[in-house]
Parts: sequence; structure tokens; C-alpha cells
Amino acid sequence: MRHGGQILVDQLYIQGVRRVFSVPGESFLAALDGLHDVGIDNVVCRQEGGAAMMAEATTKLTGTPGVVLVTRGPGATNASAGLHIAMQDSTPMVCFVGQIARHHRDRGAFQEVDYRALFGGLVKWVAEVDQTDRLPEYIARAFSVAQSGRPGPVVLALPEDMLSAMADVPDRPAVVVPTPAVPDLDEMVARLAKAERPLVVVGGSQWSPDAATCLQGWAERNGLPVAVAFRRQDRIDNRSPSYVGDLNVGPNPKLMARLKNADLIVALGTRLGDIATGGYEVLDPVRDAPRVIHVHPDADELNRVWSSVVPIVARASDVAMALFARDDDLPGWHAETAQARADYEAWVQPRETPGAVKLEQVIAHLDATLPDNAVVANGAGNYAAFLHRYYRWKGHGTQLAPTSGSMGYGFPAAIAASIHRPDVPVICLAGDGCFQMTCNEASTAVQHGAKPVVIVANNGRYGTIRMHQERHYPGRVSGTELANPDFAALARAYGGQGWTVETQEDFAPALKAALACGRFAVIELKLDRDMLTPGASLSDMAALGGSK
Repeated sequence: MRHGGQILVDQLYIQGVRRVFSVPGESFLAALDGLHDVGIDNVVCRQEGGAAMMAEATTKLTGTPGVVLVTRGPGATNASAGLHIAMQDSTPMVCFVGQIARHHRDRGAFQEVDYRALFGGLVKWVAEVDQTDRLPEYIARAFSVAQSGRPGPVVLALPEDMLSAMADVPDRPAVVVPTPAVPDLDEMVARLAKAERPLVVVGGSQWSPDAATCLQGWAERNGLPVAVAFRRQDRIDNRSPSYVGDLNVGPNPKLMARLKNADLIVALGTRLGDIATGGYEVLDPVRDAPRVIHVHPDADELNRVWSSVVPIVARASDVAMALFARDDDLPGWHAETAQARADYEAWVQPRETPGAVKLEQVIAHLDATLPDNAVVANGAGNYAAFLHRYYRWKGHGTQLAPTSGSMGYGFPAAIAASIHRPDVPVICLAGDGCFQMTCNEASTAVQHGAKPVVIVANNGRYGTIRMHQERHYPGRVSGTELANPDFAALARAYGGQGWTVETQEDFAPALKAALACGRFAVIELKLDRDMLTPGASLSDMAALGGSK
């Protein structure tokens, strides 16, 4: 006989879980008790949103579902920020939510929530476990659903009396996730051989270092241009002659023109969503009919927005490895790809911005000095445009960034990365507004020995919103200014180290010291308030009357 919390934890261990993230609550005390003697590390966080983001980032680093445990009511609603990231990023993870006792339902009890209604449109599957002896069944199903088809988050609600009840039930074995087999690729290759202006667009989840290497080898062998979807830049070494840039917010106009003019798009894993297609304007699903070979593990995603000339239900990583293993006699597009690569290299030449500290030079220094295996994380804000444009990711599993555009993600993700890879440099780039959404997790970093270096781009405002404000309501500043703390002092108050950079010459020694200090650190960049994006300043926008 075991109580439900012990059954839960034993089942997690069988499923390969060795670390969970949590904020404790009285609704799942039995689960906390179960964790006491089992070899699963419990990373105790400061807010459920940060905990869920750490679990999501851990999935990206390990390839296995991250797990987060949160309490009922506000704990669950706080966690929804990380669950939304996982859903948009196709990241498999499992969230366990404490729930009120079963005999108190429908009375508006303390922190009572209908989780099926709350999470129904937000996650891949949500259920509530009413019988203690069915815990192994539900948990096995949760891990299977999270990883199959298009991966995503799953939520299981656990009534506290169900968790504390005793049951004699056998464990389920580790799930074997169903994955679609790679079909015959002859038709795909035949279509590709006839194309004059092909473009490979890579995205989605479930990639691996081996698959990334195969993708690069196949593309280089055939002279194929490879673009990556938004925040999927570590799917191929950005130094490869086949890499031609990312389809992001504020993309290279020449790359977008290449996408529009391609006579065949090979979409590997990506859904070709709104950001990759310029807000559905560069490619318009209503008026355009691009020829697309679409590879995706979920059949429901194929022909959902774009009609495919060759739809392939398979994981993109598996297809990339299969293509590399083939010996096809393709015509090669080396000259066209060399031009696309030249366009990319011209695009990433830093354009000077105002001020004594220049973010483009900060990113260039990171690119030049960090080792190839360094993990770089970020959330959302105009500062991220500098990172995506000027930094080159060199290997799979080194980029942590939310395709959902969630602010506050970078710091929890960097903490998770530092815990998982303690010997690898981990950098978080964050705006002053972005960092303050989750900076309370600094004490989580200190408690668990994480030592990410956070570079805070401080311009005293919500920069992205101010940019849009100047475009649509020029000269009418409202709701976008920030009063900020001394970020370096804040880091020291939490038990870390901090530096303030006011001139460009100060940055390199600050970074060297931060990486060597052996603890969580913050480098605050004092940016000129006129600096806005890699391509425009506030004064530039004012001169244009707010229009673009």
C-alpha cells in the first residue's frame, strides 16, 4: 500500500524524471512527501510562472518532458504563462496541479477552479484524477500525449484527498512514444530536383544534435539554402555556408523576398506561421499558393493553412537524417545559396546605434568570445532583435527563447540551463522590463547553485511597445516608461554579483569577471534612451512622423 503522492513520484521516476520544478502548496503535500526519499531533485522556485518556464526550458535541453508541480487556484493560473509558452513552442511537459478535496466540489471552496475549463484551450490535454489507483494510468497517458504528434503541455489536476489516500496498484512501465515512420522520400526528392529557387525552412521541436548535423551536411552537399523559423536558430550552425538567416520579427528583407519568390519551400518541422511569413503578408494563405513540401509529425497540421504538394507525416529530425543518408543526384544550387549567404552576411554587419554602450557591439563580443556550447537565453523585447540578428548559434541545444514572445522567460530558462549544464557558460539577455517579470527567481538560482550571467539592457522603458506607440500615436507617450532599480545592487542583495556598464570599454572586463565569479551575476547596460532597434532610433522615428 502506498499513498497517492508516493505512487505519483514512483511513476515519475519510472518515466525517467530526475528533476522537477515546484512552488510548494498544501494541496499536494503527499507528493512532496513522496519526493522525500526518491532520487528526484526538487527545484523550489519563487513563483509558478518561473517554475513552469524552467520546466519548459529543461525539456528543450534534455529532449524529455519537463515536470512542474503547483498548487491550486492562483498557483495554477500563475503557471499558465509557462504552459502557454510550451503550447506555442510545441514543447512536451507535464504540469501537476493540486486540487481541492473531491467532496468539496461545486461549493466555491477555497481556491476551487475547474481546470478542464481553465486549461482546455491552452494545453494539449487536461484531466483530473479521481481515483488513487488510476494514477499510473493517467501519468503514463500524460507522458505519451505530451510527446506524440505535435508535442505540447499536459495538465493533471490532483485532488488532495485522492493524493493522500492509500492504494495497492502496480506501476506502469515507461511509455513508448508512438512516432511516425519516415515514408519513402522519392517524390520529395524528385520535386526538389526540378526546383530552380528552393528554400528549406526549418523549425519545430524534437530536434537533436545528430539531426542538426545531418541537416547541415545534406544542405551543404547539395548547395541548398536553409532559413530557420522564429527562434529556432540552433537547428543548424549559423556559420554554415547553407545558413541564410532567420524568418523573425524585423527580418532581412532580402530573405523575405527569397521566401516569396521560392518555387518550392521545404518546410521541415515548421508550421510556417504568421511570424515566419511576415504576418501572412509575404505569403498570404488567401491569395498565394506556394508549392510546399511539408514535413510535420502531426497530420492535423498538414494542409491546415498551406496546401502541400507533398505532405509528409514524420518528425522533421528523422526526415533530415534520412535525407542525409541518401545518395541523391540533385542538381545543386550552390551559386544561388552563395548569394543568399552573402545577403545574410551583409545583413548581420552591425549598424551603429546611439550612446556610449552599444548593444550591437555587446552581441558581437558575445559571438566572438563565448564557446560554441554556451547557452544563450532571452525573453521578449526590442533588445532581442539585436541578439537574433547579430549572434550566431553554433550548435543544437544552445538557444532558449520563446516563440510565443513571452517576456520574463530568459532568466528562468537560464537558471534551468545552468542547473542542467553546470560547467557550460549560460547567458541570459533581458530588457529592464523583461527581467523584472521574473527577477525574483534570483533566490532560486542562489539556492540551487545556478550561475547564469544576466545582461540587462536598461533603456528605462518597455521599448517594443514604445516603438509601436511612436508608429501609431507619435509623440504621445503613455504607459511605457519604467522606474528601475540598481540592477547590479539587486543581484548582490540576492547573494549574486553585479556590475554596471556605462561605456563600451567596461563590458568585456565585466563579462569576464561575471563568468568567473562562480555565482549568479548581473551586468547592467546603461543604454542611451534614443536607442530603439537595430535599424531605427526614437529620433529617426520622430523625423519620419512616427510612420515607417
